[in-house]
This record gives sequence, structure tokens and C-alpha cells, in this order.
Amino acid sequence: MDHTPSSALSLRGLTKSFDGTEVVHGVSLDVPAGSFYGLVGPNGAGKTTTLSMATGLLRPDAGSAEVLGIDMWAEPERAKAGLGVLADGLRTFDRLTGRELLTYVGLIRGMDAATVSDRTDSLLQALGLAGEEGKLVVDYSAGMTKKILLACALIHSPRLLVLDEPLEAVDPVSGEVIRTILRRYVAGGGTVILSSHVMQLVEELCSHVAIIAEGQVLASGTLDEVRAGGSLVDRFIGLVGGADVAEGSLSWLES
Repeated sequence: MDHTPSSALSLRGLTKSFDGTEVVHGVSLDVPAGSFYGLVGPNGAGKTTTLSMATGLLRPDAGSAEVLGIDMWAEPERAKAGLGVLADGLRTFDRLTGRELLTYVGLIRGMDAATVSDRTDSLLQALGLAGEEGKLVVDYSAGMTKKILLACALIHSPRLLVLDEPLEAVDPVSGEVIRTILRRYVAGGGTVILSSHVMQLVEELCSHVAIIAEGQVLASGTLDEVRAGGSLVDRFIGLVGGADVAEGSLSWLES
């Protein structure tokens, strides 16, 4: 009998405060297994804080997060075993080469050395990094850095990928490589959660989406359900607001 949970990620009432100010207000969300799920919102909306609590990087003040049916904060080692994370701004061991970093991550994950070596070769090749042997990660471009961090998230073959702004500051060629790999990963049965404030990217890639602002979910469901017959940008602005510029407020710019 198949006991695979229908939700790859299930959040219930996640809450977080910093310095006495609550920034995430009881977020609840279900990410269907096999979906490409976009989490969108303006800067400061609480996307990174929510994903950090969901992936074991930040302890919530209240609420729960289940990864593939396993409670992240009750059984973190089990939950993290099936999870790959690309966290925005998280420090890494960048004084290693790409190969050394991937090898380190694979061994820390408990994989045998031969499997780590084989997967490192295939990931470096697929991501266009095989020609960068000897270069330290600290000397990588922004696009190369995103690709090696994605490789670190993939090397143990997780069933859920959580990616915080995976294409920010990435050049078009690197961006297309990342898109292709993520599409293939989902087609093969994996689940991706991608946070972004770029609506075009989410509409292009995602099957499901949630709009988050000021620490709460304003809408969630399939892409078509959330768009409600319009564009994602229009629905987003309609829910979040703040797009108007008062007439005459910048009259000094007009010739």
C-alpha cells in the first residue's frame, strides 16, 4: 500500500516574532506532492521567514511544519533527509572548489563515496560547471553560485526542493539551465517550492501558487484558481495594493 502523503509540505499556524513584533501571522499552507509551487509576495512579506521555519532553519514561535508527512521540529533529522534547500543568503563553505563542496555535502548526507563522486560528476556537467575545476566557490559569479547551491540541494536525491529566490541575479543562460533541471525534476515526481517576487517566472514555471503579504497568506491554490481569469500580476496588485502613484506627486520630473 502507498503511504506517500498527498502534501509534500503542510504548514499549520506558523507564527514568528522578532524583537516583540510578529512578522508571520499563523501561516497555513498545503503544497501538493508533485507540484511546482510558487510562493510570491513583495519584499518583506515573510516568505523567507516562513520557508526558514518550514525547513528547520528557524524555530517557529507557534505552529507546525510537516515535510513528506514528518514533523520538522519533532523529527528534524528524518524530515530533512527528504528535503533539499537553497536558502537565500545562507553562508556556505565557499573556500572550497565546487567539486569539494559537493563532495562534502554528499558525505555529510551519509552517502557512500562512490555515489557522491558519480553524482558530483553528473551535476557539474549538467549545470555547466565541469569546466571550472580548481576555482573556489567564493570566486564564482552569481549565476555559478546559484547553480552550485542547487547542486548541493539535489545531490542526495530529495523528494522536495525548497528554493528561496533561486533565479535572482542569475544570467539568462544559467537561468535557463536551472529552469530545465527543475522542470525535469518535477516531471520525474519531485516537488518544488519556489519563492519569488517575479510574477512572470512563477506563471511560466508553477502549477500552484500562494500570495503572501505582511506575514499572511492572501490566496492559494492552482495557478488558474489564484489568477481568477486575469494575470497573476493583476491579482497580486489587487490583493497587496500599493501600486498607485498619486497624480502630480512627481510633477517636477515632467518637462
